[in-house]
Amino acid sequence: MSRATRRTRRLLGAISLTAVSTLLLSGCVLIQELQGTTKQQHSPEELIDADLDPSLREFYEQDLEWGACPEEYAVDDKFECATAKAPMVWDDPDAHDPIELALIKLPAKGDSQGALFSNPGGPGGSGIDFVAQTPGFFSTKLRENFDLVSWDPRGVGASSAVKCYDDAGTDEYFYGVPENAAEMSVEELVEYQRNKEIQYGAACLKNTGPLLEYVDTQSTVRDLDLLRALVGDPKLNYFGLSYGSDIGAHYIDTFPERVGRITLDGAVDPTVQGHEVAIDQQKGFAESTRAYLKDCLGSEQCPFEGVGGVDGAVLQIQKLMNDVDATLPKHTDGRVLTSGVMQQAIITAMYDESSWSILSQAFTQWKQNKDASTFFLLSDVYYGRDTEGHYGSNMFDAFTAINCLDTMPETDPQKIREQNKQLLDVMLFKNEQLVAAMEESSEASCANWPVKSRVESMDPVSGAGADPVLVVATSNDPATPLVWAEALAEQLESATLVVYEGEGHIAYDEDDQCTVDTIDSYFVDGTVPDEERVTCGGS
Repeated sequence: MSRATRRTRRLLGAISLTAVSTLLLSGCVLIQELQGTTKQQHSPEELIDADLDPSLREFYEQDLEWGACPEEYAVDDKFECATAKAPMVWDDPDAHDPIELALIKLPAKGDSQGALFSNPGGPGGSGIDFVAQTPGFFSTKLRENFDLVSWDPRGVGASSAVKCYDDAGTDEYFYGVPENAAEMSVEELVEYQRNKEIQYGAACLKNTGPLLEYVDTQSTVRDLDLLRALVGDPKLNYFGLSYGSDIGAHYIDTFPERVGRITLDGAVDPTVQGHEVAIDQQKGFAESTRAYLKDCLGSEQCPFEGVGGVDGAVLQIQKLMNDVDATLPKHTDGRVLTSGVMQQAIITAMYDESSWSILSQAFTQWKQNKDASTFFLLSDVYYGRDTEGHYGSNMFDAFTAINCLDTMPETDPQKIREQNKQLLDVMLFKNEQLVAAMEESSEASCANWPVKSRVESMDPVSGAGADPVLVVATSNDPATPLVWAEALAEQLESATLVVYEGEGHIAYDEDDQCTVDTIDSYFVDGTVPDEERVTCGGS
């Protein structure tokens, strides 16, 4: 194999890494007895603003018909489901037919204080799957006192949704490798990736229709206020995780008088622009990967033992990535193992410390037997792909669509190249071919998306006049860095910051009693910490 062939094949593996060209998924989407309730009934005047546009009133006055959930949700009869109608375009409700928002509810075990809405992040995570599959995320205390309610936001899952490719098309999009890779130059590979993005966007527009233009977060915020009124709560109680915190922060800012008890865990800073998000996340995942390697090297069966510490392990992983890009070995199901698949496996494992041992297993299997199964397992978990090649949700289609509407686009090629250089500077794993590709590219990640963002500035939120809220963070969170939570808590006038000292993404599920008690007491009793910053966990 010629040197030129090795160079282009290594580049191919590198540019297939979704995290390099787009924002990383930030959400916790990775990883019951029914008794009578005594919820207080509220009059329409308490639920609906008096100055609400008359053209929107019919949406706020519709009746939710709670009943048995669809069979595909695979839940028992303790759960209830409903569908609400919302305008596709909130500022022009007659422009298109209404969209549908699918909801799920697990009624409180005890006397209900009302609904506790939640969103698991993404963007693109299914709130229905979150409540249906992981009700144990919520403590016994929360389940005793609240109806757990969630929904699939517009563009997501069982609601009116973004649709792009079928399973085979999605496989090709995430894992495809061109047949003539050996003959392709750096420039040709960059053009290949560009055409792939154009074709993907075109498929999304064709199969989704006009909804693709209206899956932005601000529209979802208005949907959430509609749902608050429809469940009969004058104020919103809400638990937002990761990107779900972005929904919550904008709700607090848009409807401060409707804020009840809101906790934002794994918080996002709404002022951070797209390239800054990518840079901060790459820093975070680099730090977490080094923490994983340090922990691994202290164990008896680490696949990197004797390589010269953490720096030596990083170099060995880079060599493994270079080797697979040079040879492009095929997995048993026919997919090609590239450095992109290996990097995605690492990223997936960094979301939760409990997954570190699985990542070590992946490296051990590859080094001993050239078995890539656990690398693909971790990557597939991230993308929501099962062993039969079926993608169980449209999470990544919605992820792209929402992000491309929410971010402020950069169009200056020189600035984009500067941003790429900044990103390269903080990436843990890279080679000369990846560097060449990013230096060659002068397009932002959403440049070829068929629907353009109308965002002109990334403004801070304040929530002036809102009741107290909690902003929560993990000190070494790779997906939503602590600095984002600190910035959000500073912006929100009524926020208290709660920091769990530890690893992983989302503090509430780290089994730290201080964190759980602080959040539970706030939701159930309305107890707000006396300090502006509370620290939990640590040694």
